[in-house]
Amino acid sequence: MGKIVLVVDDEKNIVDILSFNLKKEGYEIFVAYDGHSALDSYNKIRPDLILLDVMLPLLDGFEVCRKIREGDNTTPIIMLTAREEETDKVFGLELGADDYITKPFSVRELQARVKANIRRGDNRAEELGAMSTGFVIDKERFDVYVNGQGAELTQREFELISFLASTPGKVFSREELLHEVWQYEYFGDLRAVDVAVRRLREKVEEDSGQPKYIMTKRGVGYYFSSL
Repeated sequence: MGKIVLVVDDEKNIVDILSFNLKKEGYEIFVAYDGHSALDSYNKIRPDLILLDVMLPLLDGFEVCRKIREGDNTTPIIMLTAREEETDKVFGLELGADDYITKPFSVRELQARVKANIRRGDNRAEELGAMSTGFVIDKERFDVYVNGQGAELTQREFELISFLASTPGKVFSREELLHEVWQYEYFGDLRAVDVAVRRLREKVEEDSGQPKYIMTKRGVGYYFSSL
């Protein structure tokens, strides 16, 4: 069985063109014509890639993308849009889309984009399989995976653990962390560092009271343990 592509567009002629040309490439095609149907189909078939139009009835493509990305960071999503505004393209990427194609598009270009994104999706799945044990910092997704599970870090938490992990075993004082991570000089209140470390431990440590990764050097500061 070939890779499954979910085509979501409210214009039947576009769906027909996409379906015909992708089937010739060996893909199995499912279609949806509105946002709600797109989510229903996604949940039922778990496609290998989604071609997702922005302008959809009931639920627009941006919202569909956002809902999918709440629990799935691996399935490639290519946004289809007739809009030329740069902000729309950026917004889709910020929501988690992997790529976008502006209508009207070349069929050959679309086929190439689909192939490339499915390949990246397969590579991503292999990477996540390798994450099934251990601790992985994913700089593309701005998250940390512990035993294969995303920690869902805030930007500051991600910046903090990335900085600590960049030099495992090196102890950083709270003043240094304020300067390097928060980007401001020490003004007398170091609680921001302690609070961030505590919250970070709650997300990435199996037992935050007995951490394995984010360690304290009493009287000095914090460091990342790679052991």
